[in-house]
Amino acid sequence: MLSMAESTKYTSALTYEPDGLNNGVNNAIKTKDSGSSLGSQESMKLKKEISLFNGVGLIVGNMIGSGIFVSPKGVLMYSASYGLSLVVWAIGGIFSVFGALCYAELGTTITKSGASYAYILEAFGGFIAFIRLWTSLLIIEPTSQAVIAITFSNYMVQPIFPSCEAPYAANRLLAAACICILTFINCAYVKWGTRVQDIFTYAKVLALIAVIIAGIVKLCQGHSVHFENAFEGSSWKMGDIALALYSALFSYSGWDTLNFVTEEIKNPERNLPLAIGISMPIVTVIYILTNVAYYTVLDIRSILGSDAVAVTFADQVFGVFNWTIPLAVALSCFGGLNASIVAASRLFFVGSREGHLPDSISMIHVKRFTPVPALLFNGAMALVYLCVEDIFQLINYYSFSYWFFVGLSIAGQLYLRWKQPDRFRPLKLNLVFPIIFCCCTIFLVAVPLYSDTINSLIGIGIALSGVPVYFLGVHIPAHKRPQWIKNLISSCTKYIQILCFAVLTEMDIEEEEKKQDKSN
Repeated sequence: MLSMAESTKYTSALTYEPDGLNNGVNNAIKTKDSGSSLGSQESMKLKKEISLFNGVGLIVGNMIGSGIFVSPKGVLMYSASYGLSLVVWAIGGIFSVFGALCYAELGTTITKSGASYAYILEAFGGFIAFIRLWTSLLIIEPTSQAVIAITFSNYMVQPIFPSCEAPYAANRLLAAACICILTFINCAYVKWGTRVQDIFTYAKVLALIAVIIAGIVKLCQGHSVHFENAFEGSSWKMGDIALALYSALFSYSGWDTLNFVTEEIKNPERNLPLAIGISMPIVTVIYILTNVAYYTVLDIRSILGSDAVAVTFADQVFGVFNWTIPLAVALSCFGGLNASIVAASRLFFVGSREGHLPDSISMIHVKRFTPVPALLFNGAMALVYLCVEDIFQLINYYSFSYWFFVGLSIAGQLYLRWKQPDRFRPLKLNLVFPIIFCCCTIFLVAVPLYSDTINSLIGIGIALSGVPVYFLGVHIPAHKRPQWIKNLISSCTKYIQILCFAVLTEMDIEEEEKKQDKSN
């Protein structure tokens, strides 16, 4: 331990005694030795290794998950016609573009990783930001990752058990292996994680292009009967249209992925908005054309009765190559899970650095510059939730919280425009964009309260459970806490540093100084 501290020339966990959860990284004194090449050449912070190309891969890879392959029927179920459902898909895409553009301004103005957590923290302070972090930690991130991993394992074992259901244990063990492999890859090097993301994003996009081409060929062959009187039977009830739009927006979620890793983007003022501008039209066009392909081949009854629409489509169109679609679904889940792990680990990393989680989670590996403790913490949480048998029920609890905090971060954008009008903003949108988005998120918060009241109230209860945790773990001064708690945190920090070969990070002071100079 002492030798590691001497080699890195930073204060080790043996000598660093955290005062508690609310200390943050600011209390860590990092000393440099004048003769140390590491101290003179490199500072201990996350490196900017995510290019524009990698950024597009992260956004597209996270947005295009298993949903478009497996169950795009939610929109059709409530719209009740092909014509209206395509309109809803288009509106969902436009709405998501509005949100993504707002996040592009926020991400270039507040150049911290963490997405909505960082923006809420900047605009409304630590308490509300902690509740956002707590909700993600307890439900949103580990539950969604566990569900993606289970979906991946379902499609991987399907060929092995073609005529019966796969054993429960085999399914969960494969899901756990998937989480562990991706956690290891991202712990090893940031570049490894981005390469995995790029490869699997290509794979899922190519699979959807194959579906789209097959649909276009069928249309050219005259199979257009399903589009005759396309709006016939449409449900024009506001409640049904609202639920259809909600289903579409759930499929579009993930456009904020790159904002979770802002500090690791090369030239973020240029590449963050550019990656969003490239990714959003790609995903919107792919979604609409994929649904056109489905609607060309399958009737409404077949789509609504299918557990996996893309598989049903492949059975009718691809013949002996129908096995490619279940494989594509598995690959899509693998890439989506990788993007989710990258984003969630940075969220916990930033939360720790701001003093809302134990300080050890904001450490990075001294040679690989990856947030190993945050990645291991995220992976452990996902593995714990794999042990929950009815995990798909848990994912119903966070719809209300998710849209509430997304809307709150955009409201923070409007608040900062009013409070800090002269702040340097590399990208400055017309206020129409955030105002429209905030109005729409009010609607999105109200929809689950109306359509799924019990689960929404449970989700609110989970968020509010963070209130006592905040006051006990963050708000109460460190000197008033029991000594055994301080000793426990100090011991954990020490052994995590030893096991992960990690030290606490530095803020990017140069970037902050540049932004202050531009503001002045």
